[in-house]
Amino acid sequence: MTDYFSMHFSGDEIRAISSIGLAHVGDAVYELLVRTWLCAHGKATGRGLHRAAVELVRAPKQAELSARIAPLLTPEEQDVFRRGRNANVHTVPQHASRAEYQQATALEALLGWLWLRGERERIDELFAVMMGEEI
Repeated sequence: MTDYFSMHFSGDEIRAISSIGLAHVGDAVYELLVRTWLCAHGKATGRGLHRAAVELVRAPKQAELSARIAPLLTPEEQDVFRRGRNANVHTVPQHASRAEYQQATALEALLGWLWLRGERERIDELFAVMMGEEI
């Protein structure tokens, strides 16, 4: 049986995935991180948890948080981020500008790329900075 939580893709396999595909995986990674972080920080009531999660996963917030980690990215991570930002998205949510949505997609692509490479510690480091925690 395949363990999809612990899969590691080769560089060639990851390069074959589109930026939108990476962002698709990264969206789920980010959502799980946010939900876990909220529960760990005492926001575990149903309504409060949902509202807090929605606020953190909206494109404008993701764009804001991605700016916090930009100076920490390695050249390779910067390339993945740039590739995600330049992905050809056809629709933009009403609550976000195109620039915010592109930044959010870039962040999600980076998280998806790191996840598929098995770089959980790096994801934790970047997420901690995004959430204002010391590393």
